[in-house]
Amino acid sequence: MTDLPKAVLSIIHGRKSVRSFKEGGKAVPKETLDEIIKAAFAAPSAMNLQPWHFIIIDNRSILDALADGLPYAKMLYGASAAIIVCADTKTSELAWELDCSAASQNILLSVEAFGFGAVWTALYPQKELVSFVKKLFHLPENIIPLNVIPIGYPKGEEAPKNKYAAQKVHINKW
Repeated sequence: MTDLPKAVLSIIHGRKSVRSFKEGGKAVPKETLDEIIKAAFAAPSAMNLQPWHFIIIDNRSILDALADGLPYAKMLYGASAAIIVCADTKTSELAWELDCSAASQNILLSVEAFGFGAVWTALYPQKELVSFVKKLFHLPENIIPLNVIPIGYPKGEEAPKNKYAAQKVHINKW
């Protein structure tokens, strides 16, 4: 195996959910956030409809307002940035959840590649969480926020979990 596949697999297998960030940490560089978003745009989507939209948040008061209203995203208080992955349901009514999930995975892998920490915090399908974010950001009716991904400098040394389960792998038959 050459170095590139090893590097890619190292990032995939090394990805972990980071829920504790160094508070008061320095900002995630704008150039890094731009590269992370470009990676999200590289995700596959059904019929190449690309229904995604991304809200990048690097403003402390907005991060705190999100944390105030989202019971499962309190780690936003320590995060340096966050990305809200949204879908335009007019663009894709049937597969937007899948498409935006693929984009979210690309975000999480990119964050890992840059040496930052992140975690997927779900909004959809919890109506009260979706409603809170829609109201806070004045989202149009056809825009649905799927998740919020807090990003920052990990507080500790997180270890990835080995999730491989051979009993769930089937070759040529169930």
